Amino acid sequence: MGISDTSATAQSRARTWTRLHQHLGCAPGPLTYGMVSQAAADHLEESDDLDWKRDLPEPPRNGQWNEFAKDISAMANTRGGLLIYGVTNDHKINGVDWEKADLRQYAQWVRNHVHPYLPDLVMFPLTDGATTLLIVDVPASEMAPHLVHGRSDKDKEQQAFTVPYRDRDHTAWMAEHQIERAYRDRFTRTGSAEEALRQHSDFLTKTITAHAAKPSAWLVAVARPTRPLPHGAPPLDRDEARFLLSLAEKRGRALTPRHIPGPMTGMGDALINPRPGLRRWVSSTLEIDYNRNSMIELHHDGTVTMASNVSWQPRSEEDRLSDSEGAGIVSALPVSQRVVEAGCGDFVAAIQELQRKLRLDSTQQIIATIYASNGPGALEPRTAVFGDGRESTPPYTRKPHHIQPVHTLLSPIADDEEATRVAEELSNDLMSQFGL
Repeated sequence: MGISDTSATAQSRARTWTRLHQHLGCAPGPLTYGMVSQAAADHLEESDDLDWKRDLPEPPRNGQWNEFAKDISAMANTRGGLLIYGVTNDHKINGVDWEKADLRQYAQWVRNHVHPYLPDLVMFPLTDGATTLLIVDVPASEMAPHLVHGRSDKDKEQQAFTVPYRDRDHTAWMAEHQIERAYRDRFTRTGSAEEALRQHSDFLTKTITAHAAKPSAWLVAVARPTRPLPHGAPPLDRDEARFLLSLAEKRGRALTPRHIPGPMTGMGDALINPRPGLRRWVSSTLEIDYNRNSMIELHHDGTVTMASNVSWQPRSEEDRLSDSEGAGIVSALPVSQRVVEAGCGDFVAAIQELQRKLRLDSTQQIIATIYASNGPGALEPRTAVFGDGRESTPPYTRKPHHIQPVHTLLSPIADDEEATRVAEELSNDLMSQFGL
């Protein structure tokens, strides 16, 4: 595996603020060979987030633990950090033989020996042309504690789990009370993240209720990184947000099975003219008399929110929403399946574009639902036998009054295939509640 095949893509996903940046007084940015060389020359000591390694990782021998998996797990359980291979304990750079570096094998060790799995690990080479180093960037994990799975030399049939962590410049093992606290912290983080998602979702529904001119059904979706970007990080400027949204609009239709234009396409110029919001950029047509209004927000911390009217637009008088004795009471709000699918594709595309622009290294948590602007009421699905055909309501479908929110995850390194799967999962989970 050549250096050029791995370096650029992997390094672009690495964190831009590390122990080395802090020590050298560098601004946030990509880690370079020169930075490692200077830190070694300064005799920067090992710490809980920095570990110098002379030799490449080796497979376990004599029934010992997988040392690479143990080191990865220890840093993930603490606050993340760098493993730098090719530097001795006395800070001499001797480099590694890159032809012997097997990144696929190292990743397999992590998959086999670290539980739960660490999806955000980044490995890449740094070189000055003559000497090569292997950098392993371990993010602090929201899923800590991570256990290392292995066996001892005395009893090779007995499998065991331990929980390592970094104690200053060395690895130690958690005691029972430390493990208990680590799990408690994980559950607290999970609860806080879910609460943040709910708060964003509640704000969207309140906004819809205030702006909807007539009863309508809305796709409401929120994505939030498990490690949001800190407030001190440079925010997107308007031109960056505009360019990002245009990219997402073009990619959105490719992530849906019908490949039809999504809500972002229907926003016209309003999409690429975002306005400032509270630590976010907002593109909205809620104040415009559109048939299908939409709003999308790009938050400076990596959160993405979307609200889009998914009510089916009737084509004939008999298809119009029925009123009860002229009282304006809607019998059922139509929900277009293909608009929901297209909306989920647009949403996932926007998440990915913001992930890549902000270089987010953590998984996105996603929640989506369908909301009635006039309060709880029956929702009626509309679908088409053919993708571009006329939509109607099959006789076997249900008309629920509430749609249960659906959840999924999106990896920071997801390719188009995985992004398509996530978009389909969202739309299928929503529309299956109608019996489709």
